[in-house]
Amino acid sequence: MDDFWVFGYGSLMWRPGFAHVETRKARLHGYRRALCVYSHVHRGSPDQPGLVLGLDRGGSCLGLAFRVPGDLHDEVVAYLRERELVTNVYLERRLVVRLEDGPPVAALAYVVDRAHPQYAGGIDVAHAAERVTGSVGQSGRNEDYVLNTIEHLKALGIRDHWLEAVAARVGARID
Repeated sequence: MDDFWVFGYGSLMWRPGFAHVETRKARLHGYRRALCVYSHVHRGSPDQPGLVLGLDRGGSCLGLAFRVPGDLHDEVVAYLRERELVTNVYLERRLVVRLEDGPPVAALAYVVDRAHPQYAGGIDVAHAAERVTGSVGQSGRNEDYVLNTIEHLKALGIRDHWLEAVAARVGARID
């Protein structure tokens, strides 16, 4: 089996959790990184849902593409499905991403299911910051998730102005 690519736009970028032989910056057109998924477990609760990242329609998203050896296909896909499809709020897709200084390649990606009850829709910066502030789940505070995401994106040289605006408001609210 041939090598394949996986596209990461959030925590997969700095904590992929699977073996790979190459990592490249890549851009996915037609989808954007957004806090568009209500979290009832990891970063929130049923009473106070937090927000986590999803790939939502529109715009483009700069992330990382990981090249995985073909002989690890079944193992890596099983791992990703266990990690990403817990509540089925994401849909597994093969989408074309353009590698930085390279060709377009098909990559496995997980996009938000807009019909799922956990889909938060297109919310503005103020509402996102309000929802994030004070939400806590099994994986910790939602504020930490957003602020750590921004720090990791900056370390990778990736700007996300909308998410940065949310993080700035979250930071101001918790100071």
